Amino acid sequence: MTDRTTRDPHGPIRRLAEFRFYAELNDFLKAAQRGRAFTHTFAGNPSVKDTIEALGVPHTEVDLILVNGRSVGFGHRLEGGERVAVYPMFERLDVSRATRLRPKPLRVPRFVLDVHLGTLARYLRLVGFDAVWRNDLSDEEIIESSVRERRVILTRDRGILRNGRVTHGYRLRSTDPLEQLEEVIRALQLGEQLEPFTRCLECNGEIAPVTAKDASPSVPERVRAATDESHRCRECGRVYRAGSHQRFP
Repeated sequence: MTDRTTRDPHGPIRRLAEFRFYAELNDFLKAAQRGRAFTHTFAGNPSVKDTIEALGVPHTEVDLILVNGRSVGFGHRLEGGERVAVYPMFERLDVSRATRLRPKPLRVPRFVLDVHLGTLARYLRLVGFDAVWRNDLSDEEIIESSVRERRVILTRDRGILRNGRVTHGYRLRSTDPLEQLEEVIRALQLGEQLEPFTRCLECNGEIAPVTAKDASPSVPERVRAATDESHRCRECGRVYRAGSHQRFP
């Protein structure tokens, strides 16, 4: 950009910078800003992180920022006249020499979900992922779990992802639980880490095989006659019939 500032006779000097967001980050922008470079006006010398979030993009969705072609951290201050390119998490590209804005992707992903995503939590457990969810978790408890246990926050509320303590989070676009499951697996590239029927749908504990005899009397007689294998949760003791993940009290 050539113009760095614009003057308001009744207020402070306003500065200009050109922004361009890439890939799924465009989902957070106004329609007129998506898929193109646009000029943003600001006052003072805000950090690039604050400016990105003012435009609607949670910092947890961002992994690389280039200012005039140079990678910078979230604390970089804007002066006006910059060209800013903002990229989402890179899973397949080598950007090791650039300034990575988040810790490395969690190679053993674990999740904590907000209170509206109970069905998604069950689906994630069904395919083998550690997914913490309760319908009474506060935002602070979700953040604490994410920080303490290195869990990815899953939410449709971009507000929680703006908290400066959050390092790993993803805002779901879909409202349908099955579509949300597909979205998480696709966005975080988890297709090779699926381990179906290894977690309890109710408590999130790990389940292990037991014989139908050992599972008795939890397993009905007709099931014991049909199969020798069941699974029991190591945490809550619930028993699941092999092949269906159906729980018996």
